[in-house]
Amino acid sequence: MAGETGPQRPKYQAIADNLKAAIESGEYAPGDRLPGEKVLAAQYGVAVLTARQALKILRTEGLVESKRGAGARVISFRPIRRHGIQRLAREQWGAGKSIWSADDDRPTTIDVRVEAVEAPAHIARMLELGDGELACARSRRFVLEERPVMLATSYLPHSLVEGSAITRVDTGEGGTYARLAELGHAPTHFREEIRSRLPTAEEAEGLAVPLGRPVIKLCRTAFDADNRAIEVNEMTLDGAAYVLDYAFDA
Repeated sequence: MAGETGPQRPKYQAIADNLKAAIESGEYAPGDRLPGEKVLAAQYGVAVLTARQALKILRTEGLVESKRGAGARVISFRPIRRHGIQRLAREQWGAGKSIWSADDDRPTTIDVRVEAVEAPAHIARMLELGDGELACARSRRFVLEERPVMLATSYLPHSLVEGSAITRVDTGEGGTYARLAELGHAPTHFREEIRSRLPTAEEAEGLAVPLGRPVIKLCRTAFDADNRAIEVNEMTLDGAAYVLDYAFDA
């Protein structure tokens, strides 16, 4: 109908949008402190609670961090650029390089746990595991610049990798895929499924993120030359810590 306008943005959202635009334009550089709640409230003519909600949005989206008594500062963390194709090339792991090194050259701490488990039903189906057949589960927590950025668990048929370095914490140069190649099951094809949702309480705790910040759920399946699924890797990425980069030839 003529004259109608869309729904008006809440005042706290408008303030948050203005602050985000200022951060993106460089008006506030990484490490800079944003105006405090009282200053924003006076500037925009709103209640302090409204200004607080605006800053909460920026924290939830991973743009700022707040410390008691220090106010909100623009986060200086440089997002990880995840190269979805190059990182899985045989030239990468076949040359003894880690998959991670294709994405980022900053020092990373990786907490690893390896165990033989009964795989979740959907994983068992994907790996075509028989009744009672175990999977080797490699669970990792990646920490970059003291910030947890990814939780990941890889499942492989235990009967396939038993006795190999894959069942140990340190798989050696080239990682899991190089060891699979040594076992005669080099990955030749990959499929990745990506979606986004809010984290579970356990995921939020593991990544140290607010429950309101979306995470990226990524499931990668690796297949060998016989088109057998040899690994299913379920990953949970901090949505504010990653840029997913995919390049294709025409």
